[in-house]
Amino acid sequence: MIAGARTVFNQQFSEQKYKEFLADLDHEFNHKISFRVAESPVFVGKDFAAKLFKAADEIIDFIALPDFKQRMKGALPDSIRVPNEDAHTLFLALDFAVCTEGNDELVPRLIEMQGFPSLFGYQDFLGNKFRQHYRIPPRLDFHFGKSSEVYWDHLRKAIVRDHDPENVVLLEIDPMQQNTAIDFLVTKLHLGIEPIHLGDVIIRNRKLFYKKNGIEVPIHRIYNRVIFDELLAKKDLKTDFHLTEDVEVEWAGHPNWFFHISKYTMPFLTSSSVPECKFLNEYSTLPKDLENYVLKPLFSFSGSGVIFNVTEQDILAIPEVERKNFMLQRKVHYKPVVQAPDGLVKTEIRLLFLWDEGSPRPQLITNLARLSRGDMIGVKYNKDKTWVGGSVCFFEQ
Repeated sequence: MIAGARTVFNQQFSEQKYKEFLADLDHEFNHKISFRVAESPVFVGKDFAAKLFKAADEIIDFIALPDFKQRMKGALPDSIRVPNEDAHTLFLALDFAVCTEGNDELVPRLIEMQGFPSLFGYQDFLGNKFRQHYRIPPRLDFHFGKSSEVYWDHLRKAIVRDHDPENVVLLEIDPMQQNTAIDFLVTKLHLGIEPIHLGDVIIRNRKLFYKKNGIEVPIHRIYNRVIFDELLAKKDLKTDFHLTEDVEVEWAGHPNWFFHISKYTMPFLTSSSVPECKFLNEYSTLPKDLENYVLKPLFSFSGSGVIFNVTEQDILAIPEVERKNFMLQRKVHYKPVVQAPDGLVKTEIRLLFLWDEGSPRPQLITNLARLSRGDMIGVKYNKDKTWVGGSVCFFEQ
């Protein structure tokens, strides 16, 4: 996408250099990263970046509407509604596929969206490690012109605010067993907040605590990383505190926004960057070209339950009462644009935003990229392949 930067990077690349790069990533926190790290960053030129930013702005126009929450009221079941919801999400992630249309013009197409934190810590770590191991032109940047110091200061103000970091926790289910544990370690280093297992939180008189060196420490603010569909699937998880309880705590990323901004939102969007989406229960007659659609459960995470090559039998197997929890989304045509030594690779770009209190709109602060050779971006479509996995984009400034 920036031919010169790609050529310079690929000239430096070797399998041995990649192994040294991975070893350095694992060594920094004495933690082996459990997901596949791609061999290369993605280099994004100004022209395509402008299309990405325009697409994101059009989507944010809808999210920023005064009655947005009212429009999304069907997204959140009352049984898992968490009290003390804030006016807008703190975190926003927009996933765009790099596609082609018409005369082979590159265009971004929205694949998914989340009102939930992504790998904010790890992406800074990864981008800086690419810079350490490879010569990357200084005009290219992954934080959109901001230094890592400014970036972490912004995250600190958003996540910790004016609290003592000891009283702010990163909440997850068995955090160090998660694939994203590296992100938690990076975040702890920079913000001083502990990753805490949900089952270890103590509740007493609407106040929350965790134990540190055997001493109970009050929790004043939660950086929430608990995903509800994973939580609901853990039938044997014993917890003293349940997320739906009304407790005296602030949320850095209120759990309700996981539902408000999600696949559920996509059928409401009218931007040209959003492929045709429709709730499954709204079809009186199914499309005759189902091969051109993807079936997605609305409330799953990380691609779980998605059927790429959907058939009428797949849809008929879903009880009618459950069809409101699924959508059909028209497939997009990924354009392989990342030049690997043995061919071209597809990519998705996730733009990551913070929406500060008092601001009218979210602010773009960093990004994430995923490379793929399969039909979809997910792990199961890219087994035993190279130049695939998680990465970061360097944008031309």
